[in-house]
Amino acid sequence: MTSEALTSADYIRHHLQNLTCVINEGHIHCAHNAEEAKKMGFWALNVDTFLVSLVLGLVFLIFFYRIALKAQQGVPSGAQNFAEWVIEFIDNTVRGSFVGRNALVAPLAMTVFLWIFLMNLMDLVPVDYVPYLAESMGLGHFKLVPSTDPNATIGMSLGVFFLVVFYSIKIKGVSGFLGELTLTPFQSKNKLVQVLFMPVNLLLEGVNLIAKPVSLALRLFGNMYAGEMIFILIALLPFYAQWTLSLPWAIFHILIITLQAFIFMTLTIVYLDMAHQDLH
Repeated sequence: MTSEALTSADYIRHHLQNLTCVINEGHIHCAHNAEEAKKMGFWALNVDTFLVSLVLGLVFLIFFYRIALKAQQGVPSGAQNFAEWVIEFIDNTVRGSFVGRNALVAPLAMTVFLWIFLMNLMDLVPVDYVPYLAESMGLGHFKLVPSTDPNATIGMSLGVFFLVVFYSIKIKGVSGFLGELTLTPFQSKNKLVQVLFMPVNLLLEGVNLIAKPVSLALRLFGNMYAGEMIFILIALLPFYAQWTLSLPWAIFHILIITLQAFIFMTLTIVYLDMAHQDLH
């Protein structure tokens, strides 16, 4: 695909549109534009986000599984040395942010960090390569970066949110969890005043609870979407300007994609640590 064949606005819309499909009466229908995708409703699936996320997840699992099978004492191979460094880094991060005991937290943190990092890493693939390949296969649209799709980031953040609520109830009990929502931050020894404070406390703590998955999802999506947009805008420039700007931005973007994966992981650990604290 060449940017000259489209207007700038069409070029940007084309590169930011997902391959959205829905099964209707036993047939698969895919949207050709954003309006058609919107009309497909809730059960439409962004096929490109799903497939790329699945493949990257399998790459992560197979890579570490093969290293675990070939792990040996003594002088490790380069791949084993890298895997051990990643595991030690994740372990130190969990130990520094999570004071409770839960065997799920460290594996979850490792999965979150590496899976999101791999999703973000797809942003470094030149923006025209995959759309051109998809168009040659008759697909029309195909976004390679799952973390630029809010459906993916919201899905991951909701998974973290459900774990936070689950462990909050498991550690504190239903009464403790509800008490945390209704009896803080405003408190009073007078029972009547405390009852009057309950709606205010529920509003404040409810917003605080819901803000956790929202902030996780939108922070990752916003940063990666903006980064992808800059790459697309650079691709619209003359050839010499593309090479002048794309390389520095790509190098800087490596820091961004790593930082966003680290922030998502760290906040996941912190939120789970808060869920395990029974202070009342």
